[in-house]
Amino acid sequence: MKLTMVGAGYVGLVSGAGFASTGNHVTCLDLDEKKIATLKRGDCPIYEPGLKELIARNVAADRLDFTTDKNKAYINAQIILICVGTPASEIDGSIDLSAVMSAAKDIASAIDQCPADSQPKLIVVKSTVPVGTTLRLGDLIRSKTNHPFAIANSPEFLKEGAAVNDFLRPDRVICGVEDEATAQTLRDLYDPFVRQGNPIIITDIPSSEMIKYASNAMLACKISFINEIANLCEYYGADIRSVREGMTADKRIGNQFLHPGLGFGGSCFPKDILGVMGMGKSVGYECKVAAAVHEVNQDQRQHFWRKISEHFSGNLKGKNLAFWGVAFKPETDDIREAPSITLMKEAIAAGASVRAFDPAALENLARVLPNVIAVSDMYQVLDGCDALVISTEWSEFRQPDFTRMHSLLKKPIIFDGRNIYRRESMLNQGFTYYSVGQDPVGEDANRFNRSKTQSPINPR
Repeated sequence: MKLTMVGAGYVGLVSGAGFASTGNHVTCLDLDEKKIATLKRGDCPIYEPGLKELIARNVAADRLDFTTDKNKAYINAQIILICVGTPASEIDGSIDLSAVMSAAKDIASAIDQCPADSQPKLIVVKSTVPVGTTLRLGDLIRSKTNHPFAIANSPEFLKEGAAVNDFLRPDRVICGVEDEATAQTLRDLYDPFVRQGNPIIITDIPSSEMIKYASNAMLACKISFINEIANLCEYYGADIRSVREGMTADKRIGNQFLHPGLGFGGSCFPKDILGVMGMGKSVGYECKVAAAVHEVNQDQRQHFWRKISEHFSGNLKGKNLAFWGVAFKPETDDIREAPSITLMKEAIAAGASVRAFDPAALENLARVLPNVIAVSDMYQVLDGCDALVISTEWSEFRQPDFTRMHSLLKKPIIFDGRNIYRRESMLNQGFTYYSVGQDPVGEDANRFNRSKTQSPINPR
């Protein structure tokens, strides 16, 4: 099949390279000339494990190309997949659909130029859009051309850091359609990726759109829930590791997305939670669970920051803080809604100097916080600092040289926002160690322990 991906961003590139890998010819269209030039010279504009190699292999096989030419991209395509951004407003959570609607107008213009006897094109929305948007988009296109076409929705479920595998081996494929012919075309397109028996679920278009929001909202809910329980553990002297172990042994609960930490970030969960809230608001229905998930997630960063501030008695002027991790999660360079950025801003506002190391995201950090000193070595960033803050659980942080860390830090203090170390080990190696959902340990942590609100049931 001949496919065009509208948007050569995260979804468009991963999906385009994935579709090309099964023998389709794929054109990635983007109006960003710099991005297209980067792709044409063999570089990848985003960091995603395995993506650069997948792109290169399909370009070499003449199955994948890149262009800024709309006519070239649309005229010969059998299937056009819309993968443009749909950001959420920071004010009210409303979704900006301008890029989606602009793409629809361009597609309508291209369809209108096709010969009258040409095969009707299938237009598939992969961008995350509020329920009802895909049908609106279809109406918009019909208002601008009399040529026949089909419309569908097929949301993506790609985890940053594992997106290539997620696309090539999906848990499920969701397709919202209006007719059986469209359903069969999409079954044929996706069939190579579900040979192990995972389902292609065919449904109506509004349900397809809602499945995307419901899925991400549920995962975000689990993250906020475990963080709320972790915070309670800190006040009552319980250990979130033990609590989590006991909870997740229940098969009804499971163990995924129940890891306490700094909360969720990135381009999907924060936006989609706001999207759910916005959809409710637009029809006069208050989505109370989604609102609580969002509130808990935002508060979690401040809750952790208070540990840092209280340790230094609220006075960070002249202090130097080192950060391990900038990206919102490992195996990506994405810093959108990253907890690290919130913590760094708090530190700077409090008068501290901030240094940071990240294996992939330092270039993006420089564009957002140019006053943070970017250091390209995970140990060098510690030299002379008053404490280390761990905000991303990159694998290279899990078993570092603790003796070297101890010698480089001015004081051996670690604020671990991802619970990657065991308290007993940190105590034995002479660190003062703060984590999430557990009592801090170490000589310098005693002041924090005494300052906590005591449990009314089991005061300590």
